[in-house]
Amino acid sequence: MRRFVVLRAVLVLTLMFGVSELKPAFADGDINKVNHVIVLMQASHSFDNYFGALAYAPGSPYHNGNGACDPADHSCVDGLTCAVDGAGNFNCSNQNVGLDGNPIFSFHESQRCGLPALDPSWFYTHLELNFLHPNRTSNPRNNGFLLASELTDQTGDPVQSAATNEAMAFYNQREVPFYYDLAQKFAIGDSYFASVSGPAFPNRSYLLAATSFGHLAANDRFPPPGGYRPITGTIFDLFNTNGVSWANYFQDVPQASRFLPFDRTSTDPHFLPLATFLAQAAGAAGAGTLPQVSFVDPNFGLASQASENDERPPTDIQRGQAFVSQVVNAVRNGPHWQDSVIFIMYDQHGGFYDHVAPPPALQGGATTPDGIAPGQCADLSDPPLSQEPGGGAECRGNPFRMNETSVHQAELICHSLAFDPTGPYPPQCASFDYLGIRVPLLAISPFSKPHYVSHTIGDHTSILAFIERRFLAPDGQNSLFLTARDQNANPLKALFDFDNSPSLNTAVAQAQSPDNDCTSPTGNTPQAQQHRVLLSWTANPSPVAAYSVYRGNTPGGPYAQINSVPDAMTSYTDDSVLSGETYYYVVTSVDSRGYQSNYSSEVSATIPNP
Repeated sequence: MRRFVVLRAVLVLTLMFGVSELKPAFADGDINKVNHVIVLMQASHSFDNYFGALAYAPGSPYHNGNGACDPADHSCVDGLTCAVDGAGNFNCSNQNVGLDGNPIFSFHESQRCGLPALDPSWFYTHLELNFLHPNRTSNPRNNGFLLASELTDQTGDPVQSAATNEAMAFYNQREVPFYYDLAQKFAIGDSYFASVSGPAFPNRSYLLAATSFGHLAANDRFPPPGGYRPITGTIFDLFNTNGVSWANYFQDVPQASRFLPFDRTSTDPHFLPLATFLAQAAGAAGAGTLPQVSFVDPNFGLASQASENDERPPTDIQRGQAFVSQVVNAVRNGPHWQDSVIFIMYDQHGGFYDHVAPPPALQGGATTPDGIAPGQCADLSDPPLSQEPGGGAECRGNPFRMNETSVHQAELICHSLAFDPTGPYPPQCASFDYLGIRVPLLAISPFSKPHYVSHTIGDHTSILAFIERRFLAPDGQNSLFLTARDQNANPLKALFDFDNSPSLNTAVAQAQSPDNDCTSPTGNTPQAQQHRVLLSWTANPSPVAAYSVYRGNTPGGPYAQINSVPDAMTSYTDDSVLSGETYYYVVTSVDSRGYQSNYSSEVSATIPNP
């Protein structure tokens, strides 16, 4: 059934590095044969949402575990439990119950632009894991995905309400063919989890700093001037101190700018455009040398959704496949392929269902990786005050919404914290001692074990552990680390055979940009005049038949369609307005078959009084 969805709308740094003893290796051979590690972190999809149907793909080398895989069976995928008929239709038994008491079963979604209203925040993710008892992280039941989706959809808009089931949706080889091709040829992990049960910013912080230093809120991603300064430092500090070459290649903004300067007055020299990576990976003359560690970022859509390719709904996921394909093929067809490892993973689950319960975090039995509890952010932004619980930058406020802060997120499920926000963290409340929801992981390398599924538990700090074992083990036996999380994380070496390079000659397909991009049109700021509103928007990059304009009287809807304009027009004048009133507008595109895109981001206009 077709689903329509809506878009909601300088002190000297004291680094507390440690040294970690290497765990026994489960790989074949010497990790030191790796000279280049490339990290691509995309956005907002759970393992089941992308790979839950991997074992059912035609010609798949895998079989499904139906709830569990033998740890020694590396052809088994712990995916969704489904029956597939001769026409390729799925009948799955995985389900969640909605507010009406009726179950919704996991279903195949053929539309590549998913629901943007799913909320992967700290609060809602804990509801997804255990709806009635969100603080019981030791007893995750994965029973609240549908309920949490419905709770975020209380506008009364019937179009939007029909889409709340999207939390239970999954894709297959039809929608993510490039990723299925990679997964069937190289190595993947089906026990790789987000580092935090929460949104992108804290999870990306674990990738770069092995902690979120108390942060929980997505809006904290815009850092204070010069970047956040974690007490335990970042992986970039370790690189710079120990002579490891690195770069963060970007399209709109480098993710490392959360921790390093990136503005008009100062920009870290390690921030380079994507085109430079592609040239270096190809060995182009004059492009420079490919560094030992590369973070290659998608376009996050911060300036405009028109170029976004991080796969975060409602962006067309084919855009992300085209971007990742470009990066992987540049390495595969270049001179550095023989000694490179590419990790592809997702920052968090995006609100999509996954059936596997998150396990405890490996951090030496501690409740946090660095002694900093949820919502009690601490850093070196203004020591010693900023080193106290809750004293860190942007903990109680951020540039966007004062009520969507890390302190507020923590207090939503830990009510007792509100009585003493900077005191001892209540032991009965959810902390950082469990991993987040499972997300996809692919390891693309000549060293990758072919069509191999690792069941070893990992998270984003496992990527740090792999890098540290290879480049930050000064004596060859002990590696540097940042926090208890990367110190104890599994380095994922079991994905590789460094002795034989079994995937050296494996071909990689190429993914193209979408022929029919389903991403919503992007709205521009409306011009409010005394008797009318002038609306304009950026055209959908794919052919459309018309644009539909909707208007509402409250933020977030409900909306009513007020007109439809031909495909050649990207503007509309609404002259049925009243002085002093505020109106809220969204736009959709409609193709020649009558299929409608997601709503655009909402814009508002207040009509001036005479």
